[in-house]
Amino acid sequence: MTSKKTGYLLGALAGVGVATAALAGANLADQPRAESSVQRGLLMKTSTAPIFAPPPGAPLSFADIFEKVSPAVVSINVTSDVDPSALRRVPGFENFPFDIVPRQPPGGGEDEEGQQGQPGQQAPGRGQPRLPSQQSSGSGFFISGDGYIVTNNHVVENAKEIKVVLKDERELDAVVVGRDEGTDLAVLKVKGSGFPYVNFENAGKPRVGDWVITVGNPFGLGGTATAGIISAYGRDIGETFVDYIQIDAPINRGNSGGPTFDVYGRVIGVNTAIFSPSGGSVGIGFAIPADVADSITKQLIAGGKITRGYIGASIQNFTAEMAEAQGMGAQRGAIVANVTPGGPSERGGLQSGDVVTSVNGVNVKTSSELTREVAKAKPGDVLRLEVLRAGKRKSVEIRSGVRPTERELAANDNQQGGQNRGGGEKPEAQAQRPVVLGLALAPLDEATRRRLNLDPGFKGVLISSVDQSSDAALRGLRKDDVLVQANGEPVTTAAEFSAAVTTAKKAGRQSILVGVHRGGRTSFLPLKISG
Repeated sequence: MTSKKTGYLLGALAGVGVATAALAGANLADQPRAESSVQRGLLMKTSTAPIFAPPPGAPLSFADIFEKVSPAVVSINVTSDVDPSALRRVPGFENFPFDIVPRQPPGGGEDEEGQQGQPGQQAPGRGQPRLPSQQSSGSGFFISGDGYIVTNNHVVENAKEIKVVLKDERELDAVVVGRDEGTDLAVLKVKGSGFPYVNFENAGKPRVGDWVITVGNPFGLGGTATAGIISAYGRDIGETFVDYIQIDAPINRGNSGGPTFDVYGRVIGVNTAIFSPSGGSVGIGFAIPADVADSITKQLIAGGKITRGYIGASIQNFTAEMAEAQGMGAQRGAIVANVTPGGPSERGGLQSGDVVTSVNGVNVKTSSELTREVAKAKPGDVLRLEVLRAGKRKSVEIRSGVRPTERELAANDNQQGGQNRGGGEKPEAQAQRPVVLGLALAPLDEATRRRLNLDPGFKGVLISSVDQSSDAALRGLRKDDVLVQANGEPVTTAAEFSAAVTTAKKAGRQSILVGVHRGGRTSFLPLKISG
């Protein structure tokens, strides 16, 4: 169950697997057989192997931690309708959402009128096909004594019914207080009071290499503890608003939304995803950091909705190769690929090809950093962007709008991505074309604009063919792409593009940055300059 993005993923995942590490430092005095064997060996002088004590900081057992925190962890059982459009696939993360296990009774079940049917068939008298129900499971944990529970958004996203199972085996009905697709967090509420709960740790966080323990509901087993270490911080797995904690404890189906604890029993993360080429745990799991989870859940409880700033622009990382192609040295930032017609960026004067280097005085080095800085704004706030345009610094002021949901943004991308490639040029029109960097170029006439669903006034240079041995082909350029920029300047003819390449060569650059329009969107990439 997920949104976006993009798919979700990653694995629905996360609890941390089975705690083989829990015994790592066990006292040899608790193992009399092993000890007597060693003693006998020493007496017989057949072995001089030393007996190592656990290193400083290594717990002899995680039992005390588990006993302290496990009552606050719950299993979450969800009944929902299958939503195929919500299942996105990301390379390497094909099992996300990992928790979803569709279940359909033999024979396809019954519709509301008692008619038998198969999944996907239309029920008699209905205009829409009836989707099968599915059962899925996840994990969560109490953050207050009055019944507020944190979990993952993808666990409850399409829920019709939510049941929460406590450690003492009580089963309670839960309702969704609020969900945030951007961070994959959700807050549930059950009736009652006096529930055991745990706290987020926002101040002192463990170091890479420190022990962590998780408790969750893998494979519906409930109350399962697993242990490992923190492997890394700041992992980017394609989600806009979260830099994840990477942990090595096993993560399995049903662990999504469960907590990661430090050795003091404080929540330092919310388990969310795994990287799993095979579908099983390979020891690479990801958790949402506690500071992010704490902030988002408090907002959800207060208002049930997260509102983020929005400028209406699609952006890319401005890479080292792009900077070299523009003669900008080590400059970093986010390059504007497209601006939404009529949106805040267009009204403020931001242009495709601008390289944003700061927002309200805060330097940005990546597209994610730009998005996060913009997201901090409230609707109506003025954002001051410092940009590089054609090599010159410029300030642009944009009044923030309200960021649409991730699902709405994805739907908009899909609408812009459609393109009619039917038809084609007549043979006589495919005659000699200027070829620059392996690209055969042609004028963008009105017939071609109509064929490619471009606006009548759209300007650029049509790529009519690509030399398959060229760098352009390796970069993925293809027939019917449209060149719209080169060296930060618009190009409308083959001659202009050729002149831009010549200028880059004279400047001693190894590549040239070009803007390419395809399927309603523009992207930027560097092309190598041969010779």
